[in-house]
Amino acid sequence: MQLTLFAILYSAFVWWFSTGVIFYLNKRPASTFRWSMLGGTVVMIAAFYGLWISARQETVIAAYTAFTCGLIIWGWHTMTYYMGIITGPRREACPPDCRPHERFFYAFATGLYHELAIVVTVALMAWLTWGQPNQFGLWTFLLLWGMHVSAKLNVFLGIRNLNVEFIPDRLEYLTSYFQQKPMNLLFPLSVTAGTILTMLLIQQAMLPGMEASITIGFVLLATLSALAVIEHWFMMLPIPAEALWRWSLRPSKEPEQTTRSELTRSQV
Repeated sequence: MQLTLFAILYSAFVWWFSTGVIFYLNKRPASTFRWSMLGGTVVMIAAFYGLWISARQETVIAAYTAFTCGLIIWGWHTMTYYMGIITGPRREACPPDCRPHERFFYAFATGLYHELAIVVTVALMAWLTWGQPNQFGLWTFLLLWGMHVSAKLNVFLGIRNLNVEFIPDRLEYLTSYFQQKPMNLLFPLSVTAGTILTMLLIQQAMLPGMEASITIGFVLLATLSALAVIEHWFMMLPIPAEALWRWSLRPSKEPEQTTRSELTRSQV
């Protein structure tokens, strides 16, 4: 029981703290990005090595290592996106008179290179862990990717809480693709799928006769999946999600060309 409780707390803390660190670094002036990316890339390379080593081990420490490495690798991709380093071919606001299908392809183009980089990373992680007993690092990354895609689609289709304070000034054009609505048709499917996945992961963790490393690995994933469902509810419920990371949301000192309120207002 103590091992399970620690795994839940560890997964929640690492998710919360790493997210806050990324928000903080991405809110800094562009002059700091070179050093942030240098440090982040060194840590990401170490995470790939840790993923490769831990994939061959079936211990509790290896489960934690693989999970953490998956989070770190995902964090590197998040940094490159929100720092505007790996985004997409389109870096312009959505035209106000475009048709729905055009708006979708414009929005997709804003993050095309980012998504392609993720696909390449998944292939590399699968190659490094192929046929090995510890797949929790790869599964962690895939779970985070699924959360990311679901959240982006819901924001595109319309959510109640836009949370534009999480978007750095340099990417304010992204807010022109957001919509504010009380509900969209995808949201119930997203939270239902996330809840089912969480329950299945919990069920796997509770199977009798499982090795401790396997149980801990599934607890880590189940906690992360549950957090993803909660994060989705933050989009719709009157809950100030920014309160969780207020310590990291310091404003950038970069000059603004277009105010966020103006971009958001065009879509509300």
